[in-house]
Amino acid sequence: MNIKDDFVLKNINEGYLVGGAVRDFLMGKTTVDRDIAILGAEEFAKKINGTFIVLDEENKIYRVVLEDKINYLDISELQGGNIEEDLLRRDFTINAIAYDLKKEEFVDVTGGLNDLKNGVLRHIKDENFEDDPLRVLRAFRFISVTGFEMAEELKTAINKYKHLAFNPSKERIMYELLKLFGGKNASKTLILMDEFGLLEKLVPYVTEMKKVPPNTHHHLDLFHHVVETVRNIEELYENSSDSVKQHLDQIDFGGFSRINHLKLAGFLHDIGKYSTWTIEENGRHRFIKHDDVGAKMCVPFLRSLKFSKKQIEYISCMIKNHIYPSNVVAAPDLNEKVMMRYLRKMENNVIDNIVLAKADRLSARGEAITEEIINNNLNGLDKLLNFYLEKRETIKPLPKLLSGYEVMELKGIKQSPELGNIIKALNEAQLNGEINTKEEAIEFVLLKC
Repeated sequence: MNIKDDFVLKNINEGYLVGGAVRDFLMGKTTVDRDIAILGAEEFAKKINGTFIVLDEENKIYRVVLEDKINYLDISELQGGNIEEDLLRRDFTINAIAYDLKKEEFVDVTGGLNDLKNGVLRHIKDENFEDDPLRVLRAFRFISVTGFEMAEELKTAINKYKHLAFNPSKERIMYELLKLFGGKNASKTLILMDEFGLLEKLVPYVTEMKKVPPNTHHHLDLFHHVVETVRNIEELYENSSDSVKQHLDQIDFGGFSRINHLKLAGFLHDIGKYSTWTIEENGRHRFIKHDDVGAKMCVPFLRSLKFSKKQIEYISCMIKNHIYPSNVVAAPDLNEKVMMRYLRKMENNVIDNIVLAKADRLSARGEAITEEIINNNLNGLDKLLNFYLEKRETIKPLPKLLSGYEVMELKGIKQSPELGNIIKALNEAQLNGEINTKEEAIEFVLLKC
């Protein structure tokens, strides 16, 4: 396939396609991000009858929405006098390949074509890190996404400029972090980041996790356990059914797919262990309520990186409930009622939660954990997942039987912790199937609360 076969680009005969679009084309990937570098961006927009939108006036970056109002082009003014100078200002050689839309030929002044062929990530020049220090973190993002090897001179440059890596805005750092977790090689990349001393600065909980050693239930120390959990999420995702993949590929919050967020949650799922760590007289390591503690701990960290409320709710939910599905399938009588209660409680996060639980189980193989324990757990989780996939089209949200105001009138109370406890108990009774109508809810509140 030729680049000009792209239905958006086929009638464009000036300017240069640059950046990720060229890289992805050469790697056989599809892309919806078409970046064009050109002189006279606004005049270009008029020629193709597009709607001109200013994205960044200072850096002369614009968007042209095409006549169909769906597709668009991101346009930037050439940096420097020509395309060669523009490319030399970019971050990595694999992103500094241009395609001349008029001559229909590649422009490569940094050796990017050769680095793509050999699977090497190489920077263009050191000064470009000073222009934008975020490129230090972006290097790891591209290692995660491509699986390429890092050139030795890039390693040297990262060590030289890593002290600047967290100067950019929190929003940009968050973007790179989620892009990293979207790569197929996120788990390996986390280890590489740690070797440069960057991971502990990005995620402060890493320092504490490294202090928790292996134990009878875990063959790895806590830090390597959470990295292994990310690796197992990656493997489970790749081997998942189409229905599971489609769910995890959905972009439901934050502009990134669920799988990106799930792998981040997998990395953070045990951050509550260090502060809840005790060792009993028999030598057993305990981490009581680390799931609850971790769910609360992640909130200020994610807020500091400007994650949205929905993103934080999702990641916190995964951390809080990462043990829950395994507890469900360990029930002496794993019947439909028990499983349905779990489905109703987790709502649209069932698949994500079960994948995390499976990854966590596969990542803990201490001497006390037999293959029988592992297989029984995984088989139970598969049963729970299949039950959900069979039932999900028929599951309806639980109706709200009583409002808070109605409960206050029934009990003669005001807004208070007591009201919150009653509403929680009412919800639990609904989940258990004990009450199904408003009359039953009224009776429950009057007689049992």
